[in-house]
Amino acid sequence: MFFKKSIIALTGLFLCVFLVVHLSANCILLLPEDIARDAYNSYSTTLRESSFIKIIAYILYVSIIVHALYALLITLKNRKAKPQKYVLNHSKENSAWASKNMGILGTLILIFIIIHLANFWARIKLGLGEEVGMDAFGHKDVYEVTYSLFQNIYFVLFYTLISIPLALHLHHGLKSAFKTLGFYHKKGLQIIAKIALIYAVIMGVGFGIIPIIVYLK
Repeated sequence: MFFKKSIIALTGLFLCVFLVVHLSANCILLLPEDIARDAYNSYSTTLRESSFIKIIAYILYVSIIVHALYALLITLKNRKAKPQKYVLNHSKENSAWASKNMGILGTLILIFIIIHLANFWARIKLGLGEEVGMDAFGHKDVYEVTYSLFQNIYFVLFYTLISIPLALHLHHGLKSAFKTLGFYHKKGLQIIAKIALIYAVIMGVGFGIIPIIVYLK
């Protein structure tokens, strides 16, 4: 059990770092269209063609699968042991709603990831679905794919609403990860708790508001 929880914590921390990079890239979409299109497409092309990024991408895919799989196994084991919801750490903070429903939050996020990959990764990397056009510089027009998706109000609402469980999951998960890995310094945990809250708010608001801004462009 401890091994699985440690893996969940480590993969979770890696995914937290990835989200910072991903949100930073998405901020390009907030720029004026003539600047955003070239910058976003150039950035996307660099990622696809970089051997180093490809390795990171494979680590990312494995991390998502392992994180979700081990979380599921622990959830099922906890429910089999006694009728209680997913609990990662035994502390007072587990009285919070998010800590008792990490499994539900994680499931919602996993559903989002699958839909997100279907709309972007499968179309851009695998060539599935509608063909992706090229921009003036010969890059795949990923900006147009993103812009078009966020002109659909249903997708905008979906992406925006999913940022709420994302923020809740990140807030509790980030705090719990350090405890799971054996960090119990009282003052340090207080600092981590504050950082986790700030981080979760930034990620939640950032990923939630960008689709709305693009829709209103």
